[in-house]
Amino acid sequence: MTGSRRVPRTRGAVSGTLLVLLGLWGGLLPFAGPYFGFGFAPDRTWVYDTDRLQLSVAPAVAAGLGGLIVLFAAGRALAMLGAWAAVLGGVWFVVGGPVATLWDVPGVGGPLGTGEERHLAEQLSGFAGLGVVVVFFGALALGRFSVAGAPEPEGYHTGPWEERPPGDAARPSGTTQPIAPVHGRYGRTSQQDPQPGGPFGTPPGTSGPPDQRVAGEHGGQHR
Repeated sequence: MTGSRRVPRTRGAVSGTLLVLLGLWGGLLPFAGPYFGFGFAPDRTWVYDTDRLQLSVAPAVAAGLGGLIVLFAAGRALAMLGAWAAVLGGVWFVVGGPVATLWDVPGVGGPLGTGEERHLAEQLSGFAGLGVVVVFFGALALGRFSVAGAPEPEGYHTGPWEERPPGDAARPSGTTQPIAPVHGRYGRTSQQDPQPGGPFGTPPGTSGPPDQRVAGEHGGQHR
């Protein structure tokens, strides 16, 4: 159970990093955008008000913090919690402006660009388009962490340089491979039966070579 709940941290590396970067972009654009003439009115840097806190800072914190959790979490539950936080932050980037008008929040300010294309680019990069991208990577992280990896068989560990023999896949654990017969001058094949008789290959019914007479003995009688 423990192995199924823990995940490698590299699984959410790409999604987590991109969520952090997108959260920083969405939170800093209204404040630092006037440096580059790209952002929202007024044309001054680091102007703070409650509208920017609710519509830009809050969803940016949710997306960035969720990305950090996805990036460094070692457990599936915590990583999925961070991914959900990022998804909610992206959704608020998209619908926050229209919904906030219900409690009389006018918005962060008008786009600084003069043409319609510039207005569209600033709106998409600051709110609607940014939110869609955040939701996409948050959902991607959710999908990756919701799938549990298949556990490896117990007692079987291989590295990138090891290959499992083809016959081992069908052989159950705990069994041994049969010993190959030995051939050679001093070996005897395991399939051959031993010669009948005793251990020295003598015919059945004989007890061995006849006794040899020893000097000094005469017919087994002693004087």
